[in-house]
Amino acid sequence: MSPAFIADPQRLVIAALCGVLLLLVLIVKFKLHPFISLLISAFVIGLGSGLPVPMLVSAVEEGAGQTLQGIILLIGLGSMFGGILEVSGGAQAVAQALIKKFGEKRAGLALGLTGLVVGITVFFEAGVVILIPLAFGLVKKTKRSTLYYVIPLLAGLASAFAFIPPSAGSVLVANLLGVDLGIMIVVGVIVGLMALLVGGIFFSRFIGHRLHTALPTNVLEVEEIDENQLPSFKLVATIILIPLLLILASTVSVYLEGLRPIRPILEFLGTPFVALVIAVLSAVYLLGIKQGYNAEQVRKILERSLRPTGQILLVITGGGIISFILQACGVGELVGGLLESSGLPYVLAAFLIAGFIRFSVGAAVVAMTMAAGIMASMPAVLELSPLYLAAMVCAINGGATAFSHFNDSGFWLVSSLLEIDEKTTLKSWTVMETLIGVTGLVCALVISMFA
Repeated sequence: MSPAFIADPQRLVIAALCGVLLLLVLIVKFKLHPFISLLISAFVIGLGSGLPVPMLVSAVEEGAGQTLQGIILLIGLGSMFGGILEVSGGAQAVAQALIKKFGEKRAGLALGLTGLVVGITVFFEAGVVILIPLAFGLVKKTKRSTLYYVIPLLAGLASAFAFIPPSAGSVLVANLLGVDLGIMIVVGVIVGLMALLVGGIFFSRFIGHRLHTALPTNVLEVEEIDENQLPSFKLVATIILIPLLLILASTVSVYLEGLRPIRPILEFLGTPFVALVIAVLSAVYLLGIKQGYNAEQVRKILERSLRPTGQILLVITGGGIISFILQACGVGELVGGLLESSGLPYVLAAFLIAGFIRFSVGAAVVAMTMAAGIMASMPAVLELSPLYLAAMVCAINGGATAFSHFNDSGFWLVSSLLEIDEKTTLKSWTVMETLIGVTGLVCALVISMFA
C-alpha cells in the first residue's frame, strides 16, 4: 500500500507516540479489550497526523480485510488441528515417546522438543495446559525444581509460535512481509531450535539449580496418564508433518527442474490452507474416527477448538488496522529515511521496533502486527531477498517475544499455574522469553549476512 497522503513528519511522530501511549494506558491501566484499544489508538494516529477522514475509513477497512485475508483460514484450520491433537491425546503421546527416548536425565530436552512440535499447530495457552501435567509428573519423581522441566516446555511452545509456520505468529508476520512459507519453515526450524536450546535447555539448567520452586498445591495428586489410551507417536508425528512437508515440497519444486511435470500439483497441495485442510482431515479420521469418536463428537471437538480464535483474530485485525493507517500516513518513508541515516541493519531496526511495542503494550501479536506493518511500508524492504525477509520475520517475532512482564497475559498465566510470585516469574519466565527473542535476533543477523 503506497501512501497517497504524506503527513508532516513532526506531526506524524507526535501522533504515533500519542497513539502508542494511549494504547498502553487503555490496555494496562483501564483493562480495556485490546481490539477496542487498538481501534481507538488507530483513530488517534490517523486523525492526529492529519489523515483525511475518507482515507482513514478506507485504511481501516483495507487493513481489516487484507490482514484477515492472509491468515484467517490458517488460524481457523490450525485451531481445528490443535483441537483434535489435544482431545485425542496426541500431544501427550509425542511427549511420552520423547521422554522414553531421551531418558529421565534428558527429559527437559524431550519436553522442549514436544513443545516445539506441538506449538506449531496449538496455541501457546492451550499447549501449556495440555502438556504441563507431564512436567509436574517428572517433578514428583525427581524432586527437582519445577522450573527445571517447565522452562524447556514453555520455551518450545514460545519458539514454535514465534518462528515456525504454520503457527499463528510466524504466519502472520510472514504474510505481512510477503515471505514464502516454504522458505520460512526452513529458516524458522533452525531459529526455533536455537531459541529452544538457549532459552529452554541451557537456561533451565541454570535457573533450575538456583531457584527451587515446589509443585503447585493443586497438582500434588495428579493421576498418571493411561498410555494405553494414547495414539502412537509415529501416527501423530506423521500427521503433524503433513502440512510442513507439503508446503516445503511446493517451495522446492520451484527450484528443481526434475519436478516440473508435477509442479502444478505440488503447488496446489502446498498452498498453506490446502495443506492444512489435508492435515485436519487426516487428523479427524486417524485421531478421531479411528480412535473411537463418532461424527457428532468430532464435530463438537472442532467447534470447541474454534472458540478462542475470534478474540485472537480481532486483536490481529486491530494491529493490522494500525499498520495500514501508519502506511497511509507515509510512516514507511519516514522510518526508512531515519534508518538509512542511522546505518542500522533492517533486521536490528525491526527487532527494536517490535521489542519497544512488546515492552510497552505486552501483547506479542500487537507487537508483531505493528512492527511488521511499519517495516512492510518501507519501499526498500519490498526489494529485499526472500531469505532476508525471512530473517526479518525472525527479528520481528524475536522482539515481540522478548521483554514479557506485568502487562503480558502470558506472564500471569505462568505465575498462576506454577504458583510462583512476581519476582520469581521475572527471573524465570521473563528471562526465558528475552533469551528466545535475542536468539531470534542473533540468528536473523547471521542469516541476513548471507541473504
